[in-house]
This record gives sequence, structure tokens and C-alpha cells, in this order.
Amino acid sequence: MGRLIVISNRVSPPGDEHGASVGGLAMALSAALREHNGVWFGWSGRTTESFTGHLSFQRGAGVTVATVDLEEQDRQEYYNGYANRTLWPLLHYRIDLSAYERSFDEGYSRVNARFADTVLPLLEADDFIWVHDYHLIPLGRELRRRGIGARIGFFLHIPWPARRLFTTLPNHAELVQSLFDYDLVGFQSQDALSAFQEYVTLEAGGSLGPDGEATAFGRTIRLGAFPIGLDTEAFVAAAEGEAAHAWRKRMEKSLAGRRMIVGVDRLDYSKGLEERFLAYEEFLSRTPEAQEQVFLLQVATPSRDEVPAYQEIRARLDGVSGRINGAFATADWVPIRYVNRSYRRDELAGIYRAAAIGLVTPLRDGMNLVAKEYVAAQDPADPGVLILSQFAGAAEQMTEALIVNPFSREDMSDAIRRGLAMEKPERLRRWENLMDGVKRDDVTAWRDAFVQALLAAPLRQL
Repeated sequence: MGRLIVISNRVSPPGDEHGASVGGLAMALSAALREHNGVWFGWSGRTTESFTGHLSFQRGAGVTVATVDLEEQDRQEYYNGYANRTLWPLLHYRIDLSAYERSFDEGYSRVNARFADTVLPLLEADDFIWVHDYHLIPLGRELRRRGIGARIGFFLHIPWPARRLFTTLPNHAELVQSLFDYDLVGFQSQDALSAFQEYVTLEAGGSLGPDGEATAFGRTIRLGAFPIGLDTEAFVAAAEGEAAHAWRKRMEKSLAGRRMIVGVDRLDYSKGLEERFLAYEEFLSRTPEAQEQVFLLQVATPSRDEVPAYQEIRARLDGVSGRINGAFATADWVPIRYVNRSYRRDELAGIYRAAAIGLVTPLRDGMNLVAKEYVAAQDPADPGVLILSQFAGAAEQMTEALIVNPFSREDMSDAIRRGLAMEKPERLRRWENLMDGVKRDDVTAWRDAFVQALLAAPLRQL
């Protein structure tokens, strides 16, 4: 078996496995790269005056990372533009926030071509290639144009929207057609897979085969749902470590006899943070006996500050949290502790364990590993309760959570009340079933399922 070549927009240089990420691509791929002696290629995050294609290499923790710098125009048109102002909102069902500009489209195409040109010298004949996420949908097509006949798989980490929404994208057919240059296209959930299949059959005039095949645009590829998981064993070990223990004690001391609800998210309109704050306000209004007995800790890590929609959501959350605190706070109690900073994964594990409720209520999410981290961090003798949005991909697996509609304040308010009142035997039963799933469907299972499906695909004749 050849090497695994992972290609993504950004890469995480090898380093501390308990670093600041709250979960996602970096955590999930490190094990796969070590297993297959792989190379991880992507953008360095830096800009240069003129694109040269020069590669920088770094190796550590069994992982080789190769990065390239982009021009400032690339960053604005490809990353801030098409990726994060066009595709991200569209794929999260926010067509009202999607910006369609030809310069964005041109930058997206240009950078995908540059990625293909730059990674080409790194490739060997028996490699297999795993491309990640919405930034690089056309990359398979660009590699085929350069004569690469290797097996190439694509995995989408975020949702795929309903057909009618996706067709609002100019040149949507061309983008979908480029996915048919891959051998395998994977999605986080059955819901996303079904939405893509509907596009293939009803919009592209294609057909579906009995073993996950899809045929359209004169080509046949394989499709599948591959829900991502945690490096569960490592995360549980981190949750039992010194840093997690110290943070758990620190949080327990700050509780002052109260109970904590925790939310941990990137600061993004898809995470439903404003809706969460308003549902918590509803809970406080409808449950006056809970006032001064509970508080919400919301960790919201800033991101994409250059995109106007993110500036707006940050300002709105500052206003909503301030208004709620102003209305309900007392001299020694603040109902919302709202924090705009990141924490290490082992620190988060300690915070999770101190929380009576994990509140994970995105409006749309491909998977949401925070839900799985919260479960993995719990005390097996006295676990907390997970409240989970029905629109997170994780909801398909984590059915023992309290599943809520994040657009309904009353639904979330009722779930908070139910979670705080839940007796220990029910909490234990739910947590044990959830934890069994987190262990079973871990990052290794995700990696093996995708890689085996990719390697089973026949080599393409160019």
C-alpha cells in the first residue's frame, strides 16, 4: 500500500496533541497520517507578494507537513471570498448571507489549480490522495487534468444543502461535475448524502447504483456517509490528566454551589449562539427558581474576523449577553459567562466534566465533535447531560442525547429544565450508551472506513 497524501486548505504543524483546537480536522487526521506514513499538504496561512509554489516542510510526531504561501489576492478571493462568503453560508443553509462575485469564483479556481501544480512533484505512483472540505472541491478535477490516475477521495466536513438551495449557486452544475473526478465522495451524515443524491438524480439527470455508486456527467463514482469521530482513547486520557484535573477543580470552586451549563463553539452564525442565549433567557424567565442556581459558560473562539458577517454576529452576541446579564444578574451571580478565547483540549476536558449540561445547539453542523468531547470527558460515576441540536450530524449517532430544535426557544428551555432535573440512573443509562458510541465510532473507525472504501475503488483510466 502506498502513502496517504492528505490535502486540505490549512494544516496543523505537528506538536502538542492537547493543543488549542476544540476538535475537527487537525485532531482527526493526525492518527491517519501516522498510520500510513503520509504527507499533509496545504496553505501555510501566510501570504507572499508573488506566488512561487515554494514548499516548506516540517516533520514531527510522525507527520510530515508541506505548506505553500499564497498571494494576498488569493487570500481575499479564494479564502475570504468564495470559500467563506459564498460556499460556507450556502452549505449551512444561509443563502441570505451568501455573496456571489465573479472575482471570488476566479480566485477559487486559480488557487485550486495552484494547489494541484504545487503538490504534483510530491506525488508518487502508488500514493492515494484524500482531499478535504469545501475549499478544494475542484482539486480532483485539476489533478486529473495533470495526468494523475491515482485513487482520489474527497470528504466534506460540513453539510450539503437541499437541492433547491444549492441551485442558487451560479455555476452549481460545474462544481458538482468536478466532484465526479474523484473516486469516492464522503459526507458526515446520511442527511447530507441524501441531499447530494437528490441533486444527482433530479438536477443532474444522473442515477444511483445499489452499492453507493452515482453516475452523472458521463462518470461513475462512489458515495458514502462516514461520520467522523474522536481520538477517543487520547481524549479520555487527557480528561484524566493533570491539566484537566486542575481546570475541573478551578471550575468546581467557581461554581459556588451552583450548576453549570457549558457551550464551546467557534464564533460562527451556524452555531446558533444567539438562539442559544435567547433560549437560556427563556429558561430563566420561565423557571425563576433556577435563577442564581445555575449559569451558562459560553466559550466562543473568534474566527474569520475579516468577513463582515462574523463581525456582525460578534457584536450581536455582545449585545444579547449583556442585555440578559443586565436583566437577571445579582450582586454575586452573573447568568452568562461569555468568553471569547480558545482553550487547550485538555483544559476543555476539565471544564466539560464540571458541567451539569453540555449545550450543543448549532443551526447546521456537519458533525460537531464538541458533543462527543463532552460525553468523553464525563465522570463515569456521575455524568452530565448532553443537549444536542437535531441539525448537527452527530444527532444521527447520539440518539440518547436530549435532541432539540435549535430554532425553538421553548424546546431548548424545556430540555435545559429536563436535563437539570434528570435523576442519576437515567443520566448514567444515557451516558453509557452515548459513550459506547463515541468509543466505537472513533477516528480510527472513520479513517478505516473511508480509506478502505477509497482503496476498493477501481483505478481510473485517464
